[in-house]
Amino acid sequence: MQKNYPYLYETHLHTCQGSKCAKSTGREMAKAAKEAGYAGIFVTDHNWYGNCAVDNTLPWEEFVTEFKKGYEDAKAWGDANDFAVFFGYEAGYGGPEFLIYGISPEWLLAHPEIKDASIEEQYRLVHEAGGMVIQAHPYREAWYISEVKVFPDWVDGVEGVNATHSNSKSASHNNPLYDRRAIAYATKHNLPMTAGSDIHTTELLGGGVAFSRKLSSGEDYCRAILSGEDYLLTNGEVWYDKKGNVKKEES
Repeated sequence: MQKNYPYLYETHLHTCQGSKCAKSTGREMAKAAKEAGYAGIFVTDHNWYGNCAVDNTLPWEEFVTEFKKGYEDAKAWGDANDFAVFFGYEAGYGGPEFLIYGISPEWLLAHPEIKDASIEEQYRLVHEAGGMVIQAHPYREAWYISEVKVFPDWVDGVEGVNATHSNSKSASHNNPLYDRRAIAYATKHNLPMTAGSDIHTTELLGGGVAFSRKLSSGEDYCRAILSGEDYLLTNGEVWYDKKGNVKKEES
């Protein structure tokens, strides 16, 4: 942990209640994260057109009720154990994926039009709600990504550091070049950067965004990123400033 940025948040985390690819429940993920020294987590399960564990043909109200269970499971444990748990999700578009922050399950329930929104419409709807759109791992290459595409006009920022790409303990998608390309892209377009582990089990990698203060909400996180507040990025092994420059670890 960095001395002047003691509050580390995992911003990219999946639960088995919401994501087919995940192995652990929200409660298990929250407990493991607190034990690992995190100040909090964002539950960002794959949405209706991503690798979702919930049947996306369900009526919208039923879908949202099931989809939010991983978050609610984590939040219940967090509330009982003084640990911050915030809601988000990962939106899938047949390859490109986006991390959505600053909205709530209640907002999802009230906005069924988000389900079939284009990338441009998603950006508009999330912004109207006071939320934030971050393109996840934009330069990852994988069997489920037919083509690398970026959308500088329809995002608020870029996940510049994804621990599955560059942490030595990662067992999937491990190629540091993906992060280097994402950082270069964000720099070129002057887009804020975030970091997360893209974690699916309680075998945590330690990635995330670190602040000098505690975050009070998902909306607070959005304000911090978009307002230029200082923070650090990490893949769990290497620390970066918010511009993606490697930073020497403080003792």
